[in-house]
Amino acid sequence: MESCSFRPATAPSPFPSAPSSSYSSPRAPCPNLRFPRSRNWRQIAVRRRASGFDTFPPLPGKVFVDEAIGAEYGEGFETFRMDGPLKIDVDYLNDKLQECFLQRIRHAMKPDEAFGLIFSWDNVIADTDSLKLDAWRQLALEEGKDIPSAAHVRKSILHGAADHVLRKVLYWAKEEDKMEKLKARLIELYYENLFKLDTPVKGLREWLDAVQTAGIPCAVASSLDRRCMIEALDRMALSKYFKAIVTDEDDMESIANRFLSAAMKLDRKPSKCVVFEDDPRGVTAAHNCTMMAVALIGAHPAYELVQADLAIAKYSELSVINLRRLFANKGISFMDLQKQIIEKAPPRRRLTVDTIF
Repeated sequence: MESCSFRPATAPSPFPSAPSSSYSSPRAPCPNLRFPRSRNWRQIAVRRRASGFDTFPPLPGKVFVDEAIGAEYGEGFETFRMDGPLKIDVDYLNDKLQECFLQRIRHAMKPDEAFGLIFSWDNVIADTDSLKLDAWRQLALEEGKDIPSAAHVRKSILHGAADHVLRKVLYWAKEEDKMEKLKARLIELYYENLFKLDTPVKGLREWLDAVQTAGIPCAVASSLDRRCMIEALDRMALSKYFKAIVTDEDDMESIANRFLSAAMKLDRKPSKCVVFEDDPRGVTAAHNCTMMAVALIGAHPAYELVQADLAIAKYSELSVINLRRLFANKGISFMDLQKQIIEKAPPRRRLTVDTIF
């Protein structure tokens, strides 16, 4: 019996829905998922503002926060049914998201369409490092502080959590109230800079044009809220390239969960997806989900991205044939199960004595 695509149902959101947009919102990855995240008043306020119920600008949920990598042991989601809990892990998704008969025929004629591309937002679609640096500099100017120019300080500012930077790196705040005030202002400054962003990473548009011509579906995964993500994509004129988006409203608790959710929305097996990342943590999350990883050198040096399947300095180095080559050696990578071929030794020749005189 042919197994068709596994399409999850949409879970109703406990929060008010965002205003209608020209961009079609993708479905939620799985019904009744259990994610043990605390919902304090700040998170509820953020979601209400993102939905247009307050006059304040929406604030991102996980900016300046260290996120978990996830799927270290292949775990995915967990849903509850009448007959008990159902764990949807990476192997389960690879098994259920199989192509149907007609899809296999189409992919045999057009093999590129069998893949799915997942783009991270930070430094892959938009130059968010400059936005973060500008936000920290504006905050330092308002507070009358100075930011040291040391390399480790810059790295902490760009890739560390705001709590750690304010308390352990810059020593700007010790009291909890002061820290919360600085964090809130930092996020506001970041968002003000984000609203002005209208230019994607150099070469991205040309690469997306080539991918769209090949018929490969694309998704974008981010920790921003949905409304701000859609507005940013509209300003950069990139909305038409992405079939699905994963945002903070999807309530993913790790980087790997966002990638798995994007694969489900694209209706592609995780093992057939390629993740574009700039962070070694994102590369690790992609490999935990059995996905291929293409790393962009820039925010991190090349020697920190050696675990990626392919590292590039710019999008112009890519071509669609590179995607096929990523999967050309599938099944013979390190630690993959292989069949041992035992060759039989050739028969030994017997030397005979010529008895003819």
